[in-house]
Amino acid sequence: MSSIHLFLNNPISPSSAVLRRSIKLKKCRFPGSTNSGRMVACAMVDVRAPELAAAIGGKVRSEEVVAAEGRVLVGTYARAPVVLSSGRGCKLYDPEGREYLDMTSGIAVNALGHGDPDWVRAVTEQAGVLTHVSNVFYSIPQVELAKRLVACSFADRVFFSNSGTEANEAAIKFARKFQRFSHPDAKQPPTEFISFTNCFHGRTMGALALTSKEHYRTPFEPVMPGVTFLEYGNSQSAVELIRSGKIAAVFVEPIQGEGGIYSATKEFLQALRSACDDTGSLLVFDEVQCGLGRTGCLWAHESYGVFPDIMTLAKPLAGGLPIGAVLVTERVAAAINYGDHGSTFAGGPLVCSAAIAVLDKISNPGFLASVSKKGLYFKEILVQKLGGNSHVREVRGMGLIIGVELDVSASPLVDACRNSGLLILTAGKGNVVRLVPPLIVSEQELDHAANIILECLPVLDESNTN
Repeated sequence: MSSIHLFLNNPISPSSAVLRRSIKLKKCRFPGSTNSGRMVACAMVDVRAPELAAAIGGKVRSEEVVAAEGRVLVGTYARAPVVLSSGRGCKLYDPEGREYLDMTSGIAVNALGHGDPDWVRAVTEQAGVLTHVSNVFYSIPQVELAKRLVACSFADRVFFSNSGTEANEAAIKFARKFQRFSHPDAKQPPTEFISFTNCFHGRTMGALALTSKEHYRTPFEPVMPGVTFLEYGNSQSAVELIRSGKIAAVFVEPIQGEGGIYSATKEFLQALRSACDDTGSLLVFDEVQCGLGRTGCLWAHESYGVFPDIMTLAKPLAGGLPIGAVLVTERVAAAINYGDHGSTFAGGPLVCSAAIAVLDKISNPGFLASVSKKGLYFKEILVQKLGGNSHVREVRGMGLIIGVELDVSASPLVDACRNSGLLILTAGKGNVVRLVPPLIVSEQELDHAANIILECLPVLDESNTN
């Protein structure tokens, strides 16, 4: 049994129900201390966690991790019954050594796969120099990352956050502040928002109010008022509402990820842009999932030739570390003053160094061209292999964000693929297979993924019969 010697100056908390602790207090003399009689918790703490005993001096087993999770974590996730303990490239492994081909990228996060050497080098070197200073001070990696984002986008300035939902929260505040700034004499400046069907913008209260699925919002109502949901792609209804003069901003995903891999049309985005220009409403592109190389362009909106006033980013930006970013034009930034928004952790040196490594690699034109090429190849083989199945309605997407729509629930197929060593996701109403592999995936790995999906398709007939 291992003993952990803790030196604590605070009172010792009660024993945990999971970890049985045996603590002995005694007087300790510290080197150089004049208070030799001070009582401190110079404690012998014996940590006994039977369900994870194998982790000490040996390997933990998957079932032990699952059992422990059920006792100590809040039950917000319906997890797949897999414990992932290591990864390399596009492969993941459980504690027992079973290999999985990863077509999820941690929900479109691990754009460079697992263990990319340039990313690892950036993180480890920065961790040895400086990890966190807060935004009370300047830090070099934060400024360097912002310079790169401005240089390769429409934007003039950047605000950093810790996640996609935080980025959208900031965009909501910036839009409201911009309208107040732009209408200084108005008793009621525009404060309302437009969002669209099948959209997903996050789970915090403001971003949740912009998210269309009612079952996400209902348990937490009342959420932020003033949001109108319109049909995704319906230009006429959107333009009419924008022209009412009440809309602070329009939030739209150029390609909807969580909603089912639906792509906007150029005409739709152009109509939104024109109406916002005419009325002073802001156009916000949520590229949290579809941005940063996922479509084969650095930004998804580039392929449409339509540019926003604000863009929100997150998932792949730091290659697995938590970051979000709000990119804005100078016109929007001019409305924001000191103290209008902030974050303790956002844009820290460690995460920004990781993001620089990711952005430098993905923004390379050759890298983006390879994503486009592999995306076209993957769609072609999916249509070829799956298109004849009666349950497959459509294969859609752009680059390496691809959806396979079924006429039944995709869950049995996801389970069967996992049992065959392939990790995939659902989207939409649960009837869409979402494929968002690391952008470094090879054509051979894409072939392998398509073959596994093909081999597992019969499970849909079995499930439908049952």
